[in-house]
Amino acid sequence: MEIEKYDISAELEKRIFVLDGAMGTMLQQYNFSEDDFRGARFKDYPSPLKGNNDLLSLTQPEAIAEVHAKYFEAGADIVETNTFSGTTIAMADYNMEDLVYELNFESAKIAKQVAEKFTKENPEKPRFVAGSIGPTNKTASLSPDVNRPEYRAITFNELRIAYKQQVEALIDGSVDILLVETIFDTLNAKAALFAIEEVKEERYIDIPIMVSGTITDASGRTLSGQTVEAFLASISHIPLLSVGFNCALGAEQLKPYLQRLSNETEFYTSAHPNAGLPNAFGEYDQSPKEMQDYIEDYLKDGLINIIGGCCGTSPEHIKAIAEITQKYKPRLIQEFA
Repeated sequence: MEIEKYDISAELEKRIFVLDGAMGTMLQQYNFSEDDFRGARFKDYPSPLKGNNDLLSLTQPEAIAEVHAKYFEAGADIVETNTFSGTTIAMADYNMEDLVYELNFESAKIAKQVAEKFTKENPEKPRFVAGSIGPTNKTASLSPDVNRPEYRAITFNELRIAYKQQVEALIDGSVDILLVETIFDTLNAKAALFAIEEVKEERYIDIPIMVSGTITDASGRTLSGQTVEAFLASISHIPLLSVGFNCALGAEQLKPYLQRLSNETEFYTSAHPNAGLPNAFGEYDQSPKEMQDYIEDYLKDGLINIIGGCCGTSPEHIKAIAEITQKYKPRLIQEFA
């Protein structure tokens, strides 16, 4: 039976959407070994592969499907594909550039199958898949060498080509949304958005785009130095479904920046903060209840349309967030002159 096509914008008018939580946090619980990452297919691969979470979509697909299902069971409306590092640029660390198309396609397929199962069980609450497009491990705006400020490790065009390949595979795998996330360098994001627009034009299609930046610290700026307002101005030439922030900060620290964003944009707004700030061991220990309380402050002030979790969050966090969102109406879109 063909699953009915749902209009995401129309659904966002009705309620606050809940995004899933961290994939990495969940995968750590499986304690996968080097052999588990390799599976039979990559048993003799010359590079170490442990830590390449995107590869698990090929070698441990049941685990990836299980994580998606847990987030949907917790109340998520959208899950992200397991493709945060799914570009030739990031996969070069593992000498797996040739696998990029397959990694993205299979990751999208796994998430879509789980989403369709949940939608079929409850058509009143359709579930969606967002193709996760990460920032890569290189920056187009900044030099990685303090002694050579003019040097760039990557060009805009190299980023565009890499992102285009990822976008094509995610679309072929049937994602509903493209999510350009954890943006620390807006020039990287602009390359991703350029690639998406290219694919849309070539294929005569439209697909909703979510953009999520990262405020790196209390300066209130992205790593490449932009304020909330400058970041917004840099990406608003593209018709977006939503714009928001994720990672780096917890829900409490993120609130003032979301407030500024909400006041300035006609797009829907999103946030998926970390479970607080990391402790001395780099771990996140904010409880679901604590996070729920901070998120409720967003909802009381009408700041948000899409809310989820980033580093350190689990299905328990998403369940607590989903429960509280049901008591509030989504942020109203303002008209700006």
